[in-house]
Amino acid sequence: MNLHGERQGYDGEFAYHMLRSALDRYRCNLSELDEDQLRQVREKASKSYELESLVLSSEEARDLIIPDELVERAMSEVAGRYPSEEEFVEDLRANGLGHDALRGALHRELIFDAVMQRVAARSADINDIDVRLFYEMHGDRFASAETRTARHILVTVNPDYPENTPAMAQARIQEAVRRLKGKPNRFHDIARRYSECPTAMEGGRLGEVRKGVLYPELDACLFSLQEGEISDVIESEMGFHILYCEKIKPGKRLAFSKAAPRIRELLKKRRARNCQKAWLAALQEHRTGEVDDRR
Repeated sequence: MNLHGERQGYDGEFAYHMLRSALDRYRCNLSELDEDQLRQVREKASKSYELESLVLSSEEARDLIIPDELVERAMSEVAGRYPSEEEFVEDLRANGLGHDALRGALHRELIFDAVMQRVAARSADINDIDVRLFYEMHGDRFASAETRTARHILVTVNPDYPENTPAMAQARIQEAVRRLKGKPNRFHDIARRYSECPTAMEGGRLGEVRKGVLYPELDACLFSLQEGEISDVIESEMGFHILYCEKIKPGKRLAFSKAAPRIRELLKKRRARNCQKAWLAALQEHRTGEVDDRR
């Protein structure tokens, strides 16, 4: 049967790949797809089915035995996604599947997974040098970002309101600056009185802020302030602002001893994937060579 051809009725194993492809790509059953979507699903299903068939024909798959209880467990997991057995059966039928077809497809899938695990087990072990090298080369992955606890005063600009014209807003923010001069401990009270930001009710409190969260103008200013320092007036598209940097919490690098288990697992999975990719490439190359020889 030509896997790339038009199929009106799919064999159970291929129908499973069709359904899986439809769910992955469009989150719906085959009956809900239009002609173009069905074509794309068929192309993806053909590739996954051919790859699965290739793996199942390999030497690594020949002595594998999948216990019946594993297949039945997989069947139960699929059936458990439905409210009732009737809906489960109906959905299978709508997608060209039955109990036996699904069981056969799941059996193939379990063999495929077992082969890939067997191949992954051939990957080289991760040693302490590998882990340490990754830690040193990717230190930013194991560092928490610096944060700043800040407060904020905002006076908006809106020409439609006399009290919020640029001139009036500028005058009000400058009045706040004058009252704050040399008195950072009064920021809470001044924010409640002058700020038009919802945070005014909490004394302008922005809380603990990471870099990149605020407007660019405010972000750049806040992360240039010293602890306990009040900014000059900052202008943004919203209006005029004053920032108060209450506290600086420096970024901290996770200790190697704590990062090492995570790194080791990451490298182990990466090496296993690379081993599987190399094996699959060799398997496909070998199959291509066999086809060429027959010609």
